[in-house]
Amino acid sequence: MRFSINLLALAWAVLLSGSVLGQKAPSFTVVPLGVKGGLQESNLSAYLVAPAGSASYLCLDAGTVYSGVEKAISNQVFSAPASEVVRNQIKAYLISHAHLDHVAGLLLGAPDDTPKSIYGFQSCLTTIQNDYFNWRAWPNFGSGGNPPALKKYQLRELQPQQETSIENTELQVQAYPLSHGKPYQSAAFLVRSGSSYLLYLGDTGADAVEQSQNLRAVWQAVQPLVKARQLKAIFIEVSYPNTQPTTQLFGHLTPALLMQEMGVLGQLAGSQFLRGLPVVITHLKPSPGNEAAIKKQLTEANKLELKLVFPEQGKWLKF
Repeated sequence: MRFSINLLALAWAVLLSGSVLGQKAPSFTVVPLGVKGGLQESNLSAYLVAPAGSASYLCLDAGTVYSGVEKAISNQVFSAPASEVVRNQIKAYLISHAHLDHVAGLLLGAPDDTPKSIYGFQSCLTTIQNDYFNWRAWPNFGSGGNPPALKKYQLRELQPQQETSIENTELQVQAYPLSHGKPYQSAAFLVRSGSSYLLYLGDTGADAVEQSQNLRAVWQAVQPLVKARQLKAIFIEVSYPNTQPTTQLFGHLTPALLMQEMGVLGQLAGSQFLRGLPVVITHLKPSPGNEAAIKKQLTEANKLELKLVFPEQGKWLKF
C-alpha cells in the first residue's frame, strides 16, 4: 500500500511540476500560418500564439490567415473548420507594420470575420484605416475614416514599452519600435503569459545598417528575462543570404547581421544564457537558392549555440 501511495504521490508531483525527466511543460503554443517573406501568397508572415492549453489565440501579423489554418487542419492541429477557427479562436491581431505581406490575410478575410481588435503602433493603424479600409482599396471595416464605418474592427493603439492586455485572451504585450528601412517603422512584440515571455519581431534592419539603436533597446529590455530563463523564444527575420548588398537589404537581416545582433544580446545578458535559446527564423525570401544558403550560413555562424528553429506552415511549435 505504501508503495502504491508513493507512486501516486510521484505521479502528482510530475503533473504539478510540469516536468518529466527535467523537461518543463511549455508556456506557449504557436501555430505558424505563414512563414515566408514574399512570392508565396499562401504562406506569408502570420503566427498564432496562445498560452499552453488555451484555444484563444492572438495572431502576430496576418499575411496569410485562412490558407494557413487550412494547412494546420491538414496537419491535425485544429479539428474545427477553418472558418470557425478564424472567426472564433483568433481573438485579436497584432500587426507589426502594414506592408501587404503582413496584412493581406486579415484584409481578405475581413468580410467573413467576427468583430475583434487590431493592435499596433499608430502609424501602422493609420495606414490600415486610411489606405485599406477606405471604400476604395477595401470596405471600411474599421471604426473611423471614410463613412460608413462598419466598425467590425477596433483599431487599438499600442504605446511603446507599455504593457497592454489583449482582450479575450490571457496574454499581455509590450511593443517596441523597429527600423524597417528608414523612415519606415515596424514593431517588436514582447508577449507575456504569466511569468513567461515570447519575443516576436516584425521586419527589421540591423542597428548598424539602419543607424539606429532600436534593436539594442529591445535586447536591453529582454536581457533580464534571458538571464532568468523566462524568455522562451525569439522570433526574428532573416530575409536574405550574406551575399545581398547592404544597399539592397530594404530594412531586413542576413545571417551575419542576425548573429551580430545576437552577439549584442549575448554581451548584455551573458552569452552562456543564449545557449539553447530557441530562435525562430522568420520571413525567409523564397527566391531560388536563398533558403538553403540562409540555413547553411546561420548554422555555420552559430557560435553562440542558439537553438535555431525553421518553422513550417501549419505545424505546432511549443515553447
